[in-house]
Amino acid sequence: MLDDRIRSAQAAIERDRVTEFCCALVDVASPTGDEGPLAQVIADILASVGAEAHVQRIDDRQANAWGRLQGSAGGPAVMLYAPIDTMTTGDPRHDLPHVAAQLEPHLLAHAMVDDRQVIGLGAMNPKGHAACILAAVDAIVRSGIDLDGDVIAAFGAGGMPTNGLPDDDGVVRRHHTGHGVGCRALIEQGVSADACVIAKSGWAVSWEEVGLAWFDVIVRGTHTYVGARHLLAYRNPIADAATVVQFLEGWFVERADRYTAEHPDSFVEPQGIVGAIHGGWERMPAFTPAQCTMRVDMRLGPEESPLDAERELEAAIAGLVADMPGLDVDIEPVVGIPGSRTDATHWIVAVAVEAWEAEAGAPHVAARRTSGATDANILRNLGIPTVRVGLPKSLDADGSPIGFGPGMNTVDIDALVTLTRYLVRVALTATSSESAARMTA
Repeated sequence: MLDDRIRSAQAAIERDRVTEFCCALVDVASPTGDEGPLAQVIADILASVGAEAHVQRIDDRQANAWGRLQGSAGGPAVMLYAPIDTMTTGDPRHDLPHVAAQLEPHLLAHAMVDDRQVIGLGAMNPKGHAACILAAVDAIVRSGIDLDGDVIAAFGAGGMPTNGLPDDDGVVRRHHTGHGVGCRALIEQGVSADACVIAKSGWAVSWEEVGLAWFDVIVRGTHTYVGARHLLAYRNPIADAATVVQFLEGWFVERADRYTAEHPDSFVEPQGIVGAIHGGWERMPAFTPAQCTMRVDMRLGPEESPLDAERELEAAIAGLVADMPGLDVDIEPVVGIPGSRTDATHWIVAVAVEAWEAEAGAPHVAARRTSGATDANILRNLGIPTVRVGLPKSLDADGSPIGFGPGMNTVDIDALVTLTRYLVRVALTATSSESAARMTA
């Protein structure tokens, strides 16, 4: 009976319809903090395919969207979740020159389609994932099958690891717009489920996730003038910061290697980078500043807390300072999101792996050495057992991998169909009476 329902719903998936959904999402710009228009488009699509549909406002610019297909036989409620914000904006004022020398087509909120791919800002991550959830809901409705439990389709604002963008006058007024703010609002305001499948990059099932901690590393020195460098006390914090950066970049690698050695069965390998640096006046480089500040991102294993990371970083910096007399460094925490895992014996893990093997036609092989953090941490830490499955990286026509930026913004249409088939299968299986029995076992 369940197999018949899965076959019926999968037969209702249409390649052109999945592509249409993906293009519709790409064509609406949704940088972190400004997802409101896209949330409305998603709710409109949900309503148009026959699902219950809602827009959940966070403020006048940011919003979530969610919908529901109601079951009638007391099966589990299962959430299919995807974030909807892009880390770059498509606006040269914010993106250049950090993302590229110029905004190439894949960096714009305008979908381009060929026989093989959809290209445009966020086409793979996150909008391809959200499109697959919409297509899965659409297929289930059009198949006319009855659900045992509820399927909840949820689309969260603020999923990217970013703080607020500046307004047009250059002032940041909305600081807390990323790091899962939409997902947290969604769950805390009543949209919940017995389990969740988050659609996020990587064609494998994962049930653990790195967390992240951001710190400002502040290097202090002497404010002075180039014309007096040879006459007065001189300690350039920018020069010292260069030493600290090189030290940290090497230490992050050693730390990740150490974690892998200590946790050989883990899916994750927590990385770290120095991602930003500021010091001095661009308008008058004849003067050294009194301090130079760099911002670092440290990824955390599921067992580690942001406070653990802070103490670890402090100890590493203390060792560097001991070897360099006069070096003056402070650390200030900025963001902390704990890592998480769902118990490998949980029924949603078994359902997700079995569904993957059925669609892939092969034994499941977990992805290792991952270091990407997602809203799965928010979901798990708010009490919802969660697995992660997503789209594979897109390839060039010759089969070679493409870079990070183009990879975020290019998605293979065949992969969209494959993930949609998977989401249909996992949703119907997870909400079935058979899963209800697993849940209470």
